[in-house]
Amino acid sequence: MKVLYVASEALPFAASGGLADVAGSLPKAMRKRLVGCRVVLPLYESISQELRDKMTFLTSLSVPVAWRRQYCGVFEAKHDGVIYYLLDNQYYFKRQGMYGHYDDAERFAFFSRAVLEMLPHIGFKPDVINANDWQSALVPLYYSLFYATREGYEGIKTVLTIHNIQYQGKYGMELIEDVLGIPAESRSLVEFDGCVNYMKAGIETADCVTTVSPTYADEILDPWFSWGLDPILTARRWKLRGILNGIDVDGYNPESDPQVFANYTVDTVAAGKAANKKALQERLGLPQRADVPLIGMVTRLASHKGLDLVKYIVDDMLTRDVQFVILGSGEWVYENFFRDLQEKYPEKFSYCFGFVPELARKIYAAADIFLMPSKSEPCGLAQMVAARYGTLPVVRETGGLKDSIVDAGKEGGFGFTFQTYNADDMLAAIDRALAAYADPARLDDLRHRCMTEDFSWGRSANEYIRMYKEMLKGE
Repeated sequence: MKVLYVASEALPFAASGGLADVAGSLPKAMRKRLVGCRVVLPLYESISQELRDKMTFLTSLSVPVAWRRQYCGVFEAKHDGVIYYLLDNQYYFKRQGMYGHYDDAERFAFFSRAVLEMLPHIGFKPDVINANDWQSALVPLYYSLFYATREGYEGIKTVLTIHNIQYQGKYGMELIEDVLGIPAESRSLVEFDGCVNYMKAGIETADCVTTVSPTYADEILDPWFSWGLDPILTARRWKLRGILNGIDVDGYNPESDPQVFANYTVDTVAAGKAANKKALQERLGLPQRADVPLIGMVTRLASHKGLDLVKYIVDDMLTRDVQFVILGSGEWVYENFFRDLQEKYPEKFSYCFGFVPELARKIYAAADIFLMPSKSEPCGLAQMVAARYGTLPVVRETGGLKDSIVDAGKEGGFGFTFQTYNADDMLAAIDRALAAYADPARLDDLRHRCMTEDFSWGRSANEYIRMYKEMLKGE
């Protein structure tokens, strides 16, 4: 079986969020299971020269973009046993930043069309093309309209994976002919609520639609979570399924991670975390106390991450004998709030601005409790990474948080969960985690469960492979 994984970002080449982790890990896991999986993404300006030096130029081709044609160079690279194709067009991709440009609609329409145009030139005809999020959601649309009956393209199945339904690729209707090149009789496939909607087009035309957790697949049928697309998803419910993401357990490994202060194993977790905590406290200017429970957050500072709950109870929480560290950036109101909080509680609270990967790993390794109280969370990776480092997760039961973290009050549980989006309920879950921290025997047991839980991509890869095989058999 051959799979082409289409993504707007993928590690190690380009990353802005969880999609890059998935596109850099899932294909590798499928390759280990003897599935011929390759990845295609744009050749962005930000890709390092070191990675560019390892690429091989394959060919150039002319890609139709509505009534005109654009150059596309195809480069090949190999990483961790996976072949990557990087599509070059300097007009579209030689810019600072991957997203947020005035012509993103045209840039990713070009990318989606170029993915299909390159297939006859690379000696690889996939059985399945798996597109991801709105940036490549036009691949199923273009395939069904222009390629499905073309010689050499027959029989390909298409999948659209939704990582976050909030971002749909919504643009004005004037794009349909001049940018997308969609014939008038097919405009209903891409039109929704008075505008062009890339995500809607992918849902309509893909053979299967997946999300990044089973709970999120159910949630997006509800208007509260769907950002308006629930009527489309409900009508296509038969093709919707959720598969929980994993993490790269080799890359996120406290035993070998070069970015933590001290490495440790499941057998040396207590001493290892103590050493990491002391070093982090010193770096952040917090009192170096071995006995104080350290609560950590690594997050984007956005309202849907549950930060309004944190604002509501943080003063109450900091009356307890705890230290609290937050790493992140985002909405101005939260950045200012946490800066002020650091001045108010200099010996208990530390706010670290920005996205700093090495510091994030140090927090995972040093913290005793990891807080993730999201209002919505399609999957989430941080809670799994935290558990991998022996840090007790406190999460709200939504999306992938519900699917990945089992409450310690249940058989086999290793974290602390709360259901309602309520600050007092969150604080009660934190207090339960603090009670576990105060019990050395229970803490050791929970840390062991965290670190031995299977968060690997193997489980997810098996589910994707099963789905692909069902699609190809017509089940």
